[in-house]
Amino acid sequence: MQRNSSPTVIETREISKKYVMGSEVVHALKSITIQINRGEYVAFMGPSGSGKSTLMNIVGALDTPTSGQYILNGKDVSNMTENELAEIRNKEIGFVFQTFNLLPRSTSLENVALPLIYAGYNKADRTERAMQALTSVGLGDRAHHKPNELSGGQRQRVAIARALVNDPSIILADEPTGNLDTKTSYDIMDLFEKLYSQGNTIIMVTHEEDIAEYAHRVVRLRDGLIETDRLNEHIRSVQG
Repeated sequence: MQRNSSPTVIETREISKKYVMGSEVVHALKSITIQINRGEYVAFMGPSGSGKSTLMNIVGALDTPTSGQYILNGKDVSNMTENELAEIRNKEIGFVFQTFNLLPRSTSLENVALPLIYAGYNKADRTERAMQALTSVGLGDRAHHKPNELSGGQRQRVAIARALVNDPSIILADEPTGNLDTKTSYDIMDLFEKLYSQGNTIIMVTHEEDIAEYAHRVVRLRDGLIETDRLNEHIRSVQG
């Protein structure tokens, strides 16, 4: 995972984001300064409209700040072009979404291998790496199943394997348990804990307190500002 000597993988310096909606200007973020080190497990929390999704989009290089600086793994992302952002997303960030975002007609293996096509790997290497990623999330025996042949929890595991396959700097999970029942949600959070213990940097966006309790650091946003940024002293234990 070590890609440069700095332990800091994410740093924002007074970033703000405003949107113009007709005659109204919405200040989604109002001066966010945050630092996340390699190997941390952080949850962004906050009510609807707090700015957590906007912050996630900027951290994930899906959007750029209106002002301020965003440094990802030593690179200034703040003013990159769309093509440069796309390259950063593919190389540095593994995304896990609430809705899984799997291709319905493709097998688990093909879904997981997709980022490797963009990265230029040949078919043999893609297959090998995708199988390793699927095995790491406990789905090696479901490589040739399509999404409609899998449970919700298994689909999310496929999505997590796809996020891992490029060995990204960070795994960014947006409401990763939002479409899952309680038991399956906890199973998925146990998997994130395992990935964290293996050295992955995980940033999760959630509005659910019980899910945030799995993270080792919780950043709460309100009205576009950081309200609190604390280490979690009561980390929810992994199921036995």
